[in-house]
Amino acid sequence: MGEKRRVYTVLVGKPEGKSSLGRPRCRWEDNTKMDLQEVGCVGMDWIKLAQDRDRWWALVYAVMNLRVLQNAGNFLTS
Repeated sequence: MGEKRRVYTVLVGKPEGKSSLGRPRCRWEDNTKMDLQEVGCVGMDWIKLAQDRDRWWALVYAVMNLRVLQNAGNFLTS
């Protein structure tokens, strides 16, 4: 394998520049998993659930209502 080939550069080369500081950004998938944990659906295969549109929206509305109730409780106690 020649040293000028891109495959060789990717495998052996060292990356240039700096990596970003701080923790990695949260992905949509990470947010979905955290929301499922809040509702108590840990270990659920959310990808299959998302394919059934009616069940998915029922879960989305449940999470939204949970957040509204939590925020309302914080507003009333402050």
